[in-house]
Amino acid sequence: MTDAGRPAPGWPGIEPRWTSSAKSAVGTALGEGSRVWFTASHGILNEIYYPEVDTACLRDAGFIVTAEGFLSEEKRHCTHAVEWLAAGVPAFRMQSDCNAGRYLIEKRICTSSEYDVVLQHVRFTPRVGTLADYTLTLLLSPHLNNHGAGNTGWIGQHKGEGLLFAQRDGYALAVASTTEWVRRTAGYAGPNDAWHDLQDTGRLTQIYDRAENGNIALAGEIDLQACGGEFVIAIGFGGDPNTAAFHARAALTEPYEVVERRYASPWRSWQERLVALDEPAGTTAPHVYRPSTAVMRSHLSMNCDGGAIASLSVPWGSSKGDGDLGGYHLVWPRDMVETAGGLLASGAHDDMKGMLRFLAVTQEHDGRWPQNMWLNGTAFWTGVQLDESAFPILLVDLALREGALGADEAEAWRDMVRRAAVYVAMQGPITEQDRWEEDAGYSPFTLAVGIAALLAAADLVDRSGDPHLGAWLRDTADDWNASIEQWTYVADTPLAKRCGVRGYYVRIGSREAAAAAAPPRGFIEVKNRGGRLARMPAAELVCVDALALVRFGLRAATDPRMTDTVRVIDALLRTETRNGPTWRRYNEDGYGEHEDGSPFDGSGIGRGWPLLAGERAHYELAAGRVAEAERLADAMRRQSGPGGFLPEQVWDAADIPDLELFNGGPAGSAMPLVWAHAEYVKLLRSLRDGRIFDCPPQTTARYVAQANVPRVATWRFTFERPAIPAGLVLRIDLSHPARVRWTTDGWATHAEAVTTAIALRAFSVELETAALPVGPGVEFTFFWLETGTWEGKNFQVRIGNPSGNSP
Repeated sequence: MTDAGRPAPGWPGIEPRWTSSAKSAVGTALGEGSRVWFTASHGILNEIYYPEVDTACLRDAGFIVTAEGFLSEEKRHCTHAVEWLAAGVPAFRMQSDCNAGRYLIEKRICTSSEYDVVLQHVRFTPRVGTLADYTLTLLLSPHLNNHGAGNTGWIGQHKGEGLLFAQRDGYALAVASTTEWVRRTAGYAGPNDAWHDLQDTGRLTQIYDRAENGNIALAGEIDLQACGGEFVIAIGFGGDPNTAAFHARAALTEPYEVVERRYASPWRSWQERLVALDEPAGTTAPHVYRPSTAVMRSHLSMNCDGGAIASLSVPWGSSKGDGDLGGYHLVWPRDMVETAGGLLASGAHDDMKGMLRFLAVTQEHDGRWPQNMWLNGTAFWTGVQLDESAFPILLVDLALREGALGADEAEAWRDMVRRAAVYVAMQGPITEQDRWEEDAGYSPFTLAVGIAALLAAADLVDRSGDPHLGAWLRDTADDWNASIEQWTYVADTPLAKRCGVRGYYVRIGSREAAAAAAPPRGFIEVKNRGGRLARMPAAELVCVDALALVRFGLRAATDPRMTDTVRVIDALLRTETRNGPTWRRYNEDGYGEHEDGSPFDGSGIGRGWPLLAGERAHYELAAGRVAEAERLADAMRRQSGPGGFLPEQVWDAADIPDLELFNGGPAGSAMPLVWAHAEYVKLLRSLRDGRIFDCPPQTTARYVAQANVPRVATWRFTFERPAIPAGLVLRIDLSHPARVRWTTDGWATHAEAVTTAIALRAFSVELETAALPVGPGVEFTFFWLETGTWEGKNFQVRIGNPSGNSP
């Protein structure tokens, strides 16, 4: 390719950083011919991903314009505009209009459909002077294989044509142009890089052939006069430099217009097959439905069929480096199921089926899924979130209801559903982490998802001829549902009195307080607070998660406990912005920018989430307030960013223009957040259908339409409850077969019972405690049949007063 030539000074370069998470363009080709994904913001390409949607290989690529006494960086010194090629077709037209009025850069961006290449068709137009007065230089920052450090870059040739190259760990990129490069250089990011050279001299004067093993920057000057200001840049990828160069050059053998049409055609066909949930033509807020569908589809894997990441971004990326290896380009099973539900709501059934296949393959042997993972199923973080094991069950159930799966197809997911349901039943009701990945305990959201999943799984296993397991799952769901208030509801607290309500559901009931049978009265560790307020009473923390009790059909929207909780939520978490209301996750939340707008750095102030406006809209729809639900859908649209992308969070404080933080607009976390787009699409579908799209009918029928009374109260080593209500059978669930010896009179007499196999790693026995009076209750121990040994410890469960759930 080239010899060592003149090596660049400044090794290894400054500490690498990612870039803005506020994307205004995201795209990829449909089909199997190309394996690249692009993002853009501030008028330039940002991260490009190859060969999978979880592997970033470029930080950014943008232009610097210089003239006599003039330097302008496209991403910093221009006003930017972006336009979709067509509704839901993720090829983009972008403009960078110089703030000094000197030039205009117009771009069209898409990927090749046959090669691993991102293409930019560029037109540079002087507004002052002529082309001869300007120097246009492309700057690129390779970050191959998710790393800014350890890259090697050089200037070289492929079959006699000059290109820019970079390589790291079996990943390579090559940059080609339809016009000749005037000058090229490879250096280290820092004081000696091309940016500083241009700032000092107005053009590339410090030419280096190679920069080894560092945070590198590549630069190439465009011959503006030779091309008349119009040219195409191809950034190609491969496992080696020659392959990357081949792809880049091959993609330039056809006119850009031909490549763009070929790219757009499958997207147009895909969009035509979707459910027509488009916003009315007269809507003044941005139209977000078609962008939402394209965002969801663009975040799916090409090679690991059905895998879907959370976002093609790194939250607060400009402050994050190689230490934040995964960013949001990882698979969170919860986000993925939410995305699958959004695709299902829009009619993309085949894409949803691919996601089910991915879930089946990546399920762990014990029935759960990792907290998050790479596309090959390798866990990234190691926490356990119970709702992430329950959500795939609900997806199968929803797909069956929507006709996306036939009854015969459901059999293919039987084993996945059974294993997940048994895991949820045996590990719950306490979750190691809530859906915000922060705390262990009794989470209203996790409980709602888990209970709904157990009932859905019971129906599914019944169809497979396993009614014994189905009955066991329903009994578990009934037990948990009847205990929700005991675990997560408080009354007559100082906060309740301040808000003028009797009580409310807390953010999460304390796991540590469970032994005292008072989880809502325990303490919770509050994360992301920089050591301040690290431990608070559970009764002082309120979260939007309680709305899930209505969303998943466990409580009526008009239940006084719910309406009181909504009043408290609004008092503590609702903020009005110029683009409509927004809700923070919970009070004392620290995940967001600091008060001065500086990036989240492990602490900050939680901001409003547009997806939570969608969840609130679903609650309003359940309560019969359709107009309010429609108003909140409009608020979500207004809180979108350029290109119609929905952010993870919106800035809900006063404007800070220097940091691009404007009230009611995107904050600096992640944009687009695929989960937010899925929630928006499901909301549109719910509004069209007049019902909550993803609410399971099993829960509504069992817990809202009728007053369900549980038959059993469950005990297991993961949930050693200290007491059960009088009148219930004590059911003991174990992961291994055992003989249970038990007494109700202090061992003056005793009885024995042998467990029954329910499923793999699930054995159960019921003790006849329904007739026992309130008092000491029952004491028991275990003889393990597999090892022939006694447990060596006794356990006791008291009999308490019958539980009441009246408001």
